[in-house]
Amino acid sequence: MSSEPTVPATALFAAIDIGGTKIAGALVDDDGRLLHRLQLPTPAREPGAAVLAVVHRVLDQLAGTADWAAVTAVGIGSAGPVDLAGGTVSPINIPGWRGFPLVAEVAAHPAVAALPVHLAGDGVAMAAAEHWQGAARGADNALCLVVSTGVGAGLVLDGAVRPGPSGNAGHLGHITVELDGEPCPCGSRGCLEGLASGPAIARRAIAEGWRPAGEDRTARAVAASAAAGDPVALASFDRAAQALAAGIAATAALVDLGRVVIGGGVATAGDVLFAPLARHLDRYAALSYVRGLDVRRAELGTDAGLIGAAALCR
Repeated sequence: MSSEPTVPATALFAAIDIGGTKIAGALVDDDGRLLHRLQLPTPAREPGAAVLAVVHRVLDQLAGTADWAAVTAVGIGSAGPVDLAGGTVSPINIPGWRGFPLVAEVAAHPAVAALPVHLAGDGVAMAAAEHWQGAARGADNALCLVVSTGVGAGLVLDGAVRPGPSGNAGHLGHITVELDGEPCPCGSRGCLEGLASGPAIARRAIAEGWRPAGEDRTARAVAASAAAGDPVALASFDRAAQALAAGIAATAALVDLGRVVIGGGVATAGDVLFAPLARHLDRYAALSYVRGLDVRRAELGTDAGLIGAAALCR
């Protein structure tokens, strides 16, 4: 855990970011600055109680800091789908959590006590963060995507983040972009996440004959090979970019977007992803009012989920 100096006695928010790979936590001030940041791996294939135990470990460590006394609320950004009305989550990449009462379980932590607990999907949290402090600042209508272990997204419409009644508005990873595509764990077929997520990029590259130089078989290694000119790695990223372009163009046509912000681990591939994305968007975003979308790279990096969780509390 980081050891930043104690901040002035102003209100702080406790932020938790839950994904299929890691669970992160921090205290966040009203300017979006992170204090006492920590991160633990998600035991995604273990029973739900094991995943909750990691969330509680994160809360334990945050509550053990001197600054915890200034915390006024807890914000949680979680992989989804989520159910705001029930305070539950059912992350596709965490099978042990189905209809899991995350808000109630966090509220029951001894340190949380009477603090309000706010929940959002990770894509909505990222959108809230980038709209508050990042690449979506000043945008009235924007789509913010997290392309990582999964693909999440959130919408900014008429100048505000719009999660929808259930909290899942903009859940782009589970729209169908390939009509007869592979079955998805969500129950549908041909989902964007199954083509454009980090694991999907790596699976496709390996199936087509790509072999890593070492033991790393992740999308990060595929990106390195693509940057070096490996044709199989380049093709895998091109396919992911095509799927993303189809989903982005469809969303832009539906809600009349002006800006698109893309973050998450896959986006760190840089031009390996963004160059083919621009090319495919030029084909798919053909209607006059969606041509020339303002596509930007997210500015907040791996902290977006935490900053967004704090933004829920503001």
